[in-house]
Amino acid sequence: MGWLAAAAAMPWPARAASPAAHLPSGINLRPIPRTGEQLPVLGLGTFLAFDRLPGAPRQALQEVFSIYWDAGARLVDTSPLYGTAEVSVGDIAARLGVSDALFVANKIWSTGDYLADDSHARRSLALSCERLWRERIDLMQCHSLVNVEVLVPILQAWKQEGLVRYFGITHYENPYHALLAQWIERARPDFVQVNYSIANPAAEREVLPAALANGTAVLCNMPFEKGRLFTLVRDRPLPPFARELGITGWAEFFLKWVASHPAVTCVLAATANPAHARENVRALRGPLPDAGMRERMRAYVAALPGFAEVLRQPWYPGRRYEGLVSRAQRALRERLQP
Repeated sequence: MGWLAAAAAMPWPARAASPAAHLPSGINLRPIPRTGEQLPVLGLGTFLAFDRLPGAPRQALQEVFSIYWDAGARLVDTSPLYGTAEVSVGDIAARLGVSDALFVANKIWSTGDYLADDSHARRSLALSCERLWRERIDLMQCHSLVNVEVLVPILQAWKQEGLVRYFGITHYENPYHALLAQWIERARPDFVQVNYSIANPAAEREVLPAALANGTAVLCNMPFEKGRLFTLVRDRPLPPFARELGITGWAEFFLKWVASHPAVTCVLAATANPAHARENVRALRGPLPDAGMRERMRAYVAALPGFAEVLRQPWYPGRRYEGLVSRAQRALRERLQP
């Protein structure tokens, strides 16, 4: 336990309660309920998008990162399970000189060799810090509730020891919402990450109310339903009422709908396309819809032809990512061919 013990003993510098002074003016911010620290309502997701084969070009990823950063986004969400995403984030943040100012939300998926064995978890934390060029992770999350009974106490200990600033739990599928809500009430994590979109608002039933009641910040994944929402609105103009909020594109429309829920702290939008990044960051500015406008927006989208089929489509329609994860998945499919 030498590395962790040494890290825990380090005199970590105090961090400002809010990064607002270092942000462009006019950015939409939300407080972390537990501390009051402010976060921009848009964060950068990295699943598949930031996974690249070793030696593959990463210039587009650096451009995406720069677009988010320059617009005011500060939170990046990643995981050791996302192939080389941690490496990409760490390298790009260092190149841009923003590593220390970045709010890193990472994950851990650990079991150990026996009950309560934390050696795998400690090694995972050490590797993540190395890949991300960080001495401490801002937010460490139990990935998809894997081994949650063991990992939550470990994360709580890491927070107490100063190895992480916040701890949280995550999932991305509706059947686990009840369990997420139970763990919010049981462990009162600083953050919960959950899937939530205009096409799939199921988190409103249990997870978001539990987060509001227990002072838990909310990160939302899958706001575009892995790209499937855009197949619904392709070549379709925005409704005229979108102009009331200054919304100029569908990405902004979908992101602002998610961000406007009172429980939501930050929406995670992953992309490897700089043009899409420019569309996404528009959600950082301008008014967010009120309750009445949210109902109007959802009713409009729900009435579009094909809405009922959106969630049945494969992820990322018409898109292909080349990284360690996609290569391994493709190889496994080939092995399973009769």
